[in-house]
Amino acid sequence: MYAPERQQEILRLAREGGRVDVLSLAEEFQVTAETVRRDLRALDRAGLVRRVHGGAIPAGRLDFEPDLAERESTAADEKDRIARAAIAELPSDGSVIIDAGSTAARFAAALPLEAKLTVVTHALPVAARLADHPGIALHLVGGRVRHRTRAAVDAWALRGYGEIKADVVFLATNGFSLDGGLTTPDLAEGAVKSAMIAAARRVVLLADSAKLGREHFARFGGLDDVDLLITDTGLSPQNALAIERQGTEVARA
Repeated sequence: MYAPERQQEILRLAREGGRVDVLSLAEEFQVTAETVRRDLRALDRAGLVRRVHGGAIPAGRLDFEPDLAERESTAADEKDRIARAAIAELPSDGSVIIDAGSTAARFAAALPLEAKLTVVTHALPVAARLADHPGIALHLVGGRVRHRTRAAVDAWALRGYGEIKADVVFLATNGFSLDGGLTTPDLAEGAVKSAMIAAARRVVLLADSAKLGREHFARFGGLDDVDLLITDTGLSPQNALAIERQGTEVARA
């Protein structure tokens, strides 16, 4: 396959899936990762894709947001490791906020049966996992439910988070970077995330390494708002060091 043909196919895959990654493309086309990177650079220069960490997204698709079911099956092993590592950050007999998202839902499912906590969430999947937990006092924040994330947003949700101060918030994001901060495709979702940051004394970000470098439409905070980033070993030591230099502790699970 000639380079223009391969690039046309890469563009088709990016538009259909919303994102392509270098290693998967290299395997599919039986070429080196560097060849794929050259293809992505060519498409980026042509304004057809935008390069992000590990791959690319179609140009003009900074608002792309996979459905929750799709995100559940993406980077599953990494998300499980992140969720297990986050258990160590639970306060003893304290209060926590758990954000919406596939990693956050895995974290909720991993909470030990002996845990005694007050948990606040606006995410229906998180609430469903914790509703029968014997040691948890569960508070569900209401609002308009976004179908894509199964999470409450808008004025009711903002008012609910404005009335509390929790020990720890376990936060999720669609993308993070040193310059772009924490971003998500939806403004209403971003507003709730900002309110959650303000509603907690400590912020723990749960984000797999593939989200590094992704930038979306709504910015809801900076890495300097985060006390601890729990990610996976796909985040290089160099990137981890750069983040820590900005004051955020990094744990690679």
